[in-house]
Amino acid sequence: MSLTTDAPAVSRESSEFTALSRLVRAAGLLERRYGSYAVRLVATGALYAATWLAFVLIGASWLQLVVAAVLGVAFTQVAFLGHDSGHRQVLASRRGNDLLTIFAGNLFVGLSYGWWADKHNRHHAKPNHEGHDPDIGDGVLAFTQAQAAARKGPVSRFVTRNQAALFFPLLTLEGLNLHVASLRYLIDPANRRTRYRWLETALFGVHVVGYVTALLLVLTPAQAVAFFGVHQAVFGLYMGSAFAPNHKGMPTIPSDVCLDFLRRQVLTSRNVRGGWFTDQLLGGLNYQVEHHLFPNMPRDNLRRAQAIVRQYCAERSIQYTETSLVGSYVMALRHLHSLGAPLRASAG
Repeated sequence: MSLTTDAPAVSRESSEFTALSRLVRAAGLLERRYGSYAVRLVATGALYAATWLAFVLIGASWLQLVVAAVLGVAFTQVAFLGHDSGHRQVLASRRGNDLLTIFAGNLFVGLSYGWWADKHNRHHAKPNHEGHDPDIGDGVLAFTQAQAAARKGPVSRFVTRNQAALFFPLLTLEGLNLHVASLRYLIDPANRRTRYRWLETALFGVHVVGYVTALLLVLTPAQAVAFFGVHQAVFGLYMGSAFAPNHKGMPTIPSDVCLDFLRRQVLTSRNVRGGWFTDQLLGGLNYQVEHHLFPNMPRDNLRRAQAIVRQYCAERSIQYTETSLVGSYVMALRHLHSLGAPLRASAG
């Protein structure tokens, strides 16, 4: 599903979004929420620390597989906080947010801030824009018709034919993929001049050495391997399941099409309905439309902003998409399944 060019001229882009921005700013929704983030930092830090404490206290036992699963959840919650600070939502200063993101990502989770920032900023600039958004770039899965049609090898064609069924199983490898991508970024000589590179590399190294040492000191070799597998699988599945509802299955923008900022962000994003639990489960990413329009808006303000944005879009006949969590997965899987249809037909 692709968007067409029947969008307003660029001259209207700034006026429409500026008017919406004024409404949001007047409601105080771009102001920092220090109290709520202090509580969130303490709660998330306590979960992370308590899980590692349980790991030490339980010792060499197969019960550690339960701890591994909980640690996968804790890693993801820390990553959500890193995402917030990476978008300058938590603190007023850029440096403070940068350092918070680096410690959350590189040290506690094992993800490079520099790698994430480069990839994520390009995604935010042009979400679901073919040839521009790295999140729909050509990879293991095909996200566009052109990518599906270009699959030639037997393995890649098999994956694309069955990618809807393989989607969630493949997500169990996403955590490991994120670690590897971070390592490759940090050791790439081309990134030598990247800001904070040496701090990132040092903290990433501490994370890897500390993690491996902890597993080898406390667990038997077999338990260590199993712990690593369960932990990384839950981490990858949780992370992928939190990000998948946001844009997968939403319209894509052809590479030669230009949309104004407001429509580019709204038409390619999907919100997920739910209450407090959904907000915590998805790290606020369930308000994807509002997050894309105002990336530096504190997480706890997104729900209030939703009412303003939704009404504003309705008044201008801009499609605003919101569905249940299960419904979002259905839309994403249907999209992946439809892209594999031509290959299934040719195979049959």
